[in-house]
Amino acid sequence: MTMKETKVSSVGERALISRLSEIFNAPEGKERGQEGILVGAGSDDCAVLDLKGEDCLVVTTDMLHRTTDFPPEMTPWQMGWMSAAVNLSDIAAMGAEPTGLLVAIGMLADTEIAFVEELAKGIQACAEFCETSVIGGDLDTHAELTITGTALGRVKKSRLLLRKGAKPGDLVCVTGYTGSAGVALEAIQSKKSVSETVLKALFEPVPRTREARKLAESGAVTSMMDTSDGLAMSLYDLARQSKVGFRIRKEALPILQEVREFASDPGELLEFALYTGGDFELIFTVDPGRLKKVQNICNLTIIGECTKYDTGIVLESPECRLTNIEQRGYLQLKAENS
Repeated sequence: MTMKETKVSSVGERALISRLSEIFNAPEGKERGQEGILVGAGSDDCAVLDLKGEDCLVVTTDMLHRTTDFPPEMTPWQMGWMSAAVNLSDIAAMGAEPTGLLVAIGMLADTEIAFVEELAKGIQACAEFCETSVIGGDLDTHAELTITGTALGRVKKSRLLLRKGAKPGDLVCVTGYTGSAGVALEAIQSKKSVSETVLKALFEPVPRTREARKLAESGAVTSMMDTSDGLAMSLYDLARQSKVGFRIRKEALPILQEVREFASDPGELLEFALYTGGDFELIFTVDPGRLKKVQNICNLTIIGECTKYDTGIVLESPECRLTNIEQRGYLQLKAENS
């Protein structure tokens, strides 16, 4: 079967994005009118444009659908909050200050006005939380509720954080907790009860915009991204862009006690912590000589350190080690007896 005959469903989102990025092929560093492209499509959380001064503009966009992205239990307000949060989290991942959010909404023609108003209030609440505002957008009828957000941010070139920049010896840190959103989704699907705290991790993810700006200003962070696609995938993306490996300590993974109790066994707990997405925390690497500069900025946990690229991604634990395997454009982690 040729690539032209291959279906989207058999390729996967990441592999398709990679192929499209090759087609779009934004010429990084070359002039485009009044602005140059510093970071093009596909290599980072946001594209980065040169503003011809000390600053650069970061831009990102994301699309959410009712059937695939919003569990039935979510309120319209929470749908709006999440629609803004997924974009503003990408701005945070670059160490930038959000400067505006555009939102395009497609909805069924018979959607109630009260639903749309609550949706808008959720979007506005998240924008205000991140100290920015909705500056435009579009409305149209559509066969399914579809929300596309485009977020803009500004950061000094000297403080811009990318997925590349980590080096062997750097420490690996994360904010908040991992696996909470994954457990919330599993609880909903299996009709089990969890606390409001765990549910909010899925329904109302918090973009770490304030923490990210302070981390960028510290000068101690060497690379960063968010964990919206899961901790394992984020490690893979950082490894690929920075050309480093990782040694991660299983016992250091920050996991809520409720999440630990929800898991049926250690294997399922590891699945939640590594492979489920939706937490929207920051994962970043730090120069160990400058660790003190970031320790008081936010609730962070050191989970490991960077190693040489050819060592791969290894999870240290008495039970197993995990190594990275790239296949069809995404990361699989295979457990092996140590």
